[in-house]
Amino acid sequence: YSTRFDSVELNYTFRREPSEKAVIAWREETPPGFVFSLKAPQRITHMARLRPRNDAVPSFLGRARLLGEKLGPILFQLPPTLPADFRLLESFLEVLPSGLRYAFEFRDPSWADAKPLLAARGVAWCVAETEEAPFLGDRLHGGPFAYLRLRKMGYTEEESRAWACRISSALAEGADVYCYIKHEESATGVDIAERLGRHVAELGADHPAG
Repeated sequence: YSTRFDSVELNYTFRREPSEKAVIAWREETPPGFVFSLKAPQRITHMARLRPRNDAVPSFLGRARLLGEKLGPILFQLPPTLPADFRLLESFLEVLPSGLRYAFEFRDPSWADAKPLLAARGVAWCVAETEEAPFLGDRLHGGPFAYLRLRKMGYTEEESRAWACRISSALAEGADVYCYIKHEESATGVDIAERLGRHVAELGADHPAG
């Protein structure tokens, strides 16, 4: 995988915390410049629902830091049953240490007004596109980086070029872009990702980070 792409999003970390040995192996067995984005554990997002719970956050982030320069954003994907609670979000953001990149994926529409709060702290609003919820905007949200989860089972040539334009515009503005395609047993995600990368290159921008 790391010979064809320069970043990966690990869903494994959502289910269980990896061992130190595993994290060090990820770091050592991938080429320079490769980046891992880690999905925060469900015990933080789905069980504790962002409320303080022992040392769950520092424990996970401490393990993640073992990746060194290969550590990309930490994705906090909230459950669809968690409606907007801005005091809760602010309290949670305050416990996150500086120096790392964070992205939030909200699955209840009531969180839409959280975008300015995240942007003010340099935290990315995760754009998660599905067949049921296509992304209709021309531009990505502003900030130091963008985090994309393109979850549709397939993308037409027109859709791929539209995403390439959005990504290229963000890169031109100085933002980093972490873009991840849904992967299934059919491995169609590989073709979608490589085609998207070619379109971005054709537009004269750097290859997206994922």
